[in-house]
Amino acid sequence: MTKYLTCLLTACLLILPSSALGAEKPPSPRKANRFELLKYWCECSPEKQQIYKSAHKFLAARPDASFADLAGNAEFQRLCEKNKLTHLGGPMLGNVGPEGISVWMRTIRPAAVEVRIEIDGKEKTFGPVQSTLASDLSAVVRVDGLEPNKSYTYRVLVDGEPIDIPKNAAIRTAPADGKQAKTRIVFGSCSHRWGLGNRKQSDLIRSRRPTAMLLCGDISVQDRNNHFGLHRADYLLRDFLRAWQDLAADVPVYAAWDDHDYFDNDLAGIPEGFTDADRRGVRQVFTKSWNNPAYGFGDDGGGIFFRTRIGPCDVIMLDSRYFRANRKGSFLGKEQMKWLKRQLLDCRGPFIIISCGTMWSDYVSKGKDSWGRWDKAGRERIFKLIEDNRIGGVLLISGDRHGARGFRIPRDSGFAFHEFEAASLGAHSGPPETKPEWNTQFYHLTGQFAFGEFTFDTQPADPQVEFRLIRDDGKIIHEMKLTRSQLTPPGPRKQTGK
Repeated sequence: MTKYLTCLLTACLLILPSSALGAEKPPSPRKANRFELLKYWCECSPEKQQIYKSAHKFLAARPDASFADLAGNAEFQRLCEKNKLTHLGGPMLGNVGPEGISVWMRTIRPAAVEVRIEIDGKEKTFGPVQSTLASDLSAVVRVDGLEPNKSYTYRVLVDGEPIDIPKNAAIRTAPADGKQAKTRIVFGSCSHRWGLGNRKQSDLIRSRRPTAMLLCGDISVQDRNNHFGLHRADYLLRDFLRAWQDLAADVPVYAAWDDHDYFDNDLAGIPEGFTDADRRGVRQVFTKSWNNPAYGFGDDGGGIFFRTRIGPCDVIMLDSRYFRANRKGSFLGKEQMKWLKRQLLDCRGPFIIISCGTMWSDYVSKGKDSWGRWDKAGRERIFKLIEDNRIGGVLLISGDRHGARGFRIPRDSGFAFHEFEAASLGAHSGPPETKPEWNTQFYHLTGQFAFGEFTFDTQPADPQVEFRLIRDDGKIIHEMKLTRSQLTPPGPRKQTGK
């Protein structure tokens, strides 16, 4: 079945000019249309091309077209049956903990999804969970009762029939909380569909055996505004790419969005010409296409932010799009800002990763479409809360501005926050990667595939984290070690008087 999925995505190759077919790489990866992209990243027999072509045609025809509607499309279902296709996406791992994990699937029609794990030589079944029309044919099966920091082989069944999963894919649980161990978390953004097909990068990430991967936005959907059918078509493209299949079936992924996943470049909140129904609609597509532990305040309150725990890290992934009122002071919205403050005071550490779709600092593009443009005062309140309460081990990760850059963000107290941007999953060129006046910058790269990686070691008395920026050929562009004490503010200055 996997080989069928590999082939599905090169629909309409024959319409491409011969020069594009023979080129090593389309001239503009970000702007490459879906067929150029698919041709570059995978090969396919003409018989299988028709499936994606049929699905895309159907989803593109109506702004409200859904996968549930596709379940009732006779032509598409006939093609799936002819090619013995049982599912549209997955397995995608997510929400990993010391004793369990979640497995996401999308089927071609409503179906029962089971996950079977080999435990002590015996196979245990989890589920079935039904994919439904209401869930847009997605199903998430929770697997619990596993042992910490251990690897398990697994199988997935759809309506009782096993599906093919990538070779050597496994479920690996996180270390137990408080136990001395090493934990690796990779991260990045701005694949813009293109980078999801890079097998070299996908295989390299898998080979490093991370506990999880954090995706900070501009991942799968490319500027689809309020055409939900095309949002879904882009997720379908993601799920048929072999490199993505292999990665998602082996490494738990967590996702936040940025402008291009949301509506379009630099858009946020309810843009002019859009409605609250549009905002809720794009959120609904997102929540049914990922495997996060939670999504903001739920369907009623909206947003896609969440906090979770991965090994020794509290992980907070923010939503800087949904609640923004497009006026200064509204970057996260009042309620999400209150939520963030509560979470920071509740974090257990020793490390905390806080992600934002756009950059925390104002160096690149003068903070365009980010904190520096919309809410400097809000950013200051967050930083001051961390400093005043001596919340230690904070690592800031970001995206949006194509390329990879690291900055120290100096504070009046003498402390400095550390920001790690790896908006390089798609190798897109962006603003200048460095400037002479950026004297707090500690790495830079643009126009090349690369991902960020944290390796946490809680064995020393002063726990430490090692950062690496790794190119898709395995070259380490930059690495540095930081201890928790180095990442802990000194606290408020004592007032002196006569």
